[in-house]
Amino acid sequence: MAKFANDAVLDTLLAKVATGTVLTLCSQQPTTRTEAVTTYKLADVTMTAGDGNGDYVIANGDTSGRKLTVQAQPSVPVDTTGTATHVAICDGSTLLFVTTCTSQLISVGNTVTIAAWDIEVADPV
Repeated sequence: MAKFANDAVLDTLLAKVATGTVLTLCSQQPTTRTEAVTTYKLADVTMTAGDGNGDYVIANGDTSGRKLTVQAQPSVPVDTTGTATHVAICDGSTLLFVTTCTSQLISVGNTVTIAAWDIEVADPV
């Protein structure tokens, strides 16, 4: 028997992540919003929430399903010196999504560019 999920179902999940209003580079994996925006935060940038509003785009996945592209964030000020290992997206009260990034030493007083990246949800198989 075939499996199916309407694109609207997958888009709902991705649209929730796209409600994020802050993106942070962290020194280790945060498990709470406080850890993402305070404890482990090395740099942060304000995001414009919503699909197609500038920082997030929902579209067809690269191989199947749907994807959310988080647009590149150039010249983000570094607040704390450390090694960035994770990227987190939060809204005003919730840690929404965490992923790894290429480990990079960043230093206070400098800026860092966060490259564009995708969250992809495959069609059911």
